[in-house]
Amino acid sequence: MEQEKKVWVIGHKNPDTDSICSAIAYAELRNKIGGRKYEAKCAGQPNEETKYVLEHFKVDAPGYVSDVGAQVKDIEIRETPGVSCQISLKTAWEMMKAQNVGTLPIVRDNGTLQGLITTGDIATSYMDVYDSKILATARTQYRSIAQTLEGEVIVGNEHGYFVKGKVVVAAGSPDLMKEYIEDDDLVILGDRPEAQKCALEMNASCLIVVSDSKVSENIQEMASEKGCVIVTTPYDSYTASRLINQSMPIKHFMRKENLITFETEELVEDVQKVMSKERHRDFPVIDEEGKYVGMISRRNLLDMRRKQLALVDHNEKSQAVNGIESAEILEIIDHHKLGDIETIAPVFFRNQPVGCTGTIVYQMYQEYGIDINRKIAGLLCSAIISDTLMFRSPTCTEVDKKAAEALAERAGISIEEHAKNMFKAGSNFASKSAEEIFYQDFKAFNAGDKEFGVGQLSAMSDEELQEVKEKLMPYMPQVLEERNLDMIYIMLTNILEESSELIYVGTEAREIAESAFHGHFEAREDSLWLKGVVSRKKQVIPAFMAAL
Repeated sequence: MEQEKKVWVIGHKNPDTDSICSAIAYAELRNKIGGRKYEAKCAGQPNEETKYVLEHFKVDAPGYVSDVGAQVKDIEIRETPGVSCQISLKTAWEMMKAQNVGTLPIVRDNGTLQGLITTGDIATSYMDVYDSKILATARTQYRSIAQTLEGEVIVGNEHGYFVKGKVVVAAGSPDLMKEYIEDDDLVILGDRPEAQKCALEMNASCLIVVSDSKVSENIQEMASEKGCVIVTTPYDSYTASRLINQSMPIKHFMRKENLITFETEELVEDVQKVMSKERHRDFPVIDEEGKYVGMISRRNLLDMRRKQLALVDHNEKSQAVNGIESAEILEIIDHHKLGDIETIAPVFFRNQPVGCTGTIVYQMYQEYGIDINRKIAGLLCSAIISDTLMFRSPTCTEVDKKAAEALAERAGISIEEHAKNMFKAGSNFASKSAEEIFYQDFKAFNAGDKEFGVGQLSAMSDEELQEVKEKLMPYMPQVLEERNLDMIYIMLTNILEESSELIYVGTEAREIAESAFHGHFEAREDSLWLKGVVSRKKQVIPAFMAAL
């Protein structure tokens, strides 16, 4: 029985402490309420501040997801059983008819894919009917010959193989037979003892005795002495000669080069592109270890199951995990302005003007009457501390403060001490590259025809922020070009002074920033000093939107 898929609770790209902690806490809440199963995920790696919080409360980081587009494993994979390369063409054909499929996967003993056989390949095998040696070339097992002819091996080793000689029908007299029977041939003949004896004297490797004819003990003894296999069949000579090629193993006819396979983790979007260029009807699916899983076809793509998501701490497409347009969004819990996320059906949407998503999640715990354990309380309190810069941000409300105080008490922590340790961990930039620092908390936005990004880095001292500035200034033009943005801004926020230095890159970046803050800044050579500005959400983004 297929296991029900979980709803992924996921925050924005380049996640901050609120994004990750709220995802964990909300998944926990939904699972305690009951019903569908929820699982926290993250669209980027936790930053140093978040790592400190997770380690402090001994909580594992959510699994990383780079793309939520539908994958092959989200398609209904047809579990066509894999077969051995040693089965006969007849057996393969019968299996195809029974399963109503046109392709059989051939797998090794360890489960890995070895090849494919299609109805077309079987049809092609009959084009070699004029090659009398093809049975030997294909190394056909005597047991397969007997099974195909619905007979039995009465002399010799049924597990042996016909590997030399040709297939002949002994229709003439013994004198005539001597002219065309050679060593190691397989001879199809009737109940005439003299013909059977002649074939043995000519060193035939196998006799196919048709029409359920009796074989004398003398002939059987002679065959045994010469190492010749005898197979009896109820079919007549014509039917036996017509069917015998179906006993060949599919190994000789299977496709094993340039196979088009798909892995379970591959995106459906990529699979569709490949399928559109190929004429095959069915395609094998393998797992990450290369083991065969099943088969899919074009029609299976119509029944794919989209990944189901609950978004936290964002509702803008530019900030969402890759592939969001292919997923099914069920819920959004956020505290930002309304963005441009589109859904395919009505969703549960909760958006409140508070300083942190964690505050909203805390309220939901209370509304459902669900007890908050120490770990979850610690995570939600940390999220509020981080997003409100320990209540210094203008986005912070009394609701946030009261929630943080209640959560701190439940978690058994001091807000001031915990905040100090969090911010200290978050401002440990010395060992990080410019790229790691830049994407620690960066979000993209659009206004009109302009695409711009705003990042924010916080520290307890100006010295730390100046070191960061020296690393980022040479790197920002590279990001501007790579991401095809018009402008990039980075807020270097001094938590204690409650101010930010705004550095930037882009042709109109400085002019737009100066327009946005209407002279309420201190102009510096390569930046603007914004006293009292610490909130990207409430103070910076609205100003830029208005200016643009």
